[in-house]
Amino acid sequence: MRQDDLNRTDFDEKFAEYPSLRDRVVLISGGASGIGEKIVEAFARQSARVVFLDVQDEAAGRVVRRVLEEGFSAPTYLHCDITEVNALRQCTKEAAESFGTIDVLVNNAGNDTRHTIEEVTPEYWDTAIDVNLKHQFFLTQAAIPFMKAAGRGSIINMSSISWVIPSVGLPVYVTAKAAIAGLTRTLAHELGPYNIRVNCVMPGAIETERQKLLWYTEAYVQHVLSSQALKRMILPEEVARLVLFLAADDSAAITNQCHIIDGGWV
Repeated sequence: MRQDDLNRTDFDEKFAEYPSLRDRVVLISGGASGIGEKIVEAFARQSARVVFLDVQDEAAGRVVRRVLEEGFSAPTYLHCDITEVNALRQCTKEAAESFGTIDVLVNNAGNDTRHTIEEVTPEYWDTAIDVNLKHQFFLTQAAIPFMKAAGRGSIINMSSISWVIPSVGLPVYVTAKAAIAGLTRTLAHELGPYNIRVNCVMPGAIETERQKLLWYTEAYVQHVLSSQALKRMILPEEVARLVLFLAADDSAAITNQCHIIDGGWV
């Protein structure tokens, strides 16, 4: 019996299981915290073979231990500065060589630090674009050969509703998140002939620990709830469950789409 068949708790019995994800190799950027950690945990619970990239070593270690404590196979953590293209390429190669291929890529990493138009310097612009947009392209580029060789793949790019609302107070971030929607659509048509699907997930205000610590004032929460159709905060694990569906064969005919999860804000 496999380790991940042992000591399972019933915490997510009411949610879907995807047999097609069992043993699939999943590469995730930014998996140590926020939405990313919930994505890592969600795939691990589906018995996928998970590799995640981050620079937060302590936080990543906690994610690995938590998955093990729940009775599932440990995800593999690779320390990686996603702004360094060579590091992305090396980590992708390492993941593929360790597990034989890459079946699913989740371009999740991002940084939504607030900033005004006036304080954006060329250096800040480059850094913000590197984290929020550039890494998605180059990590995808690195994974494509393995997906082509396998004759299948699912790529999920994390965008945001910020460019649709539109948001204010973080113009470079919003620019990057809008560009991801365009990137998704062109890649879907470029890669469709190889049976590689490309979709985009656009979360709204998601109640992560970072968001609660930095931005969740009483006024902001009231603004969110007044804007949404659902009068509750949306949780990161709910975003992760959408990502699971887009990775699984259940969504085999879905590509070239941007999927909004925002409680009905947009």
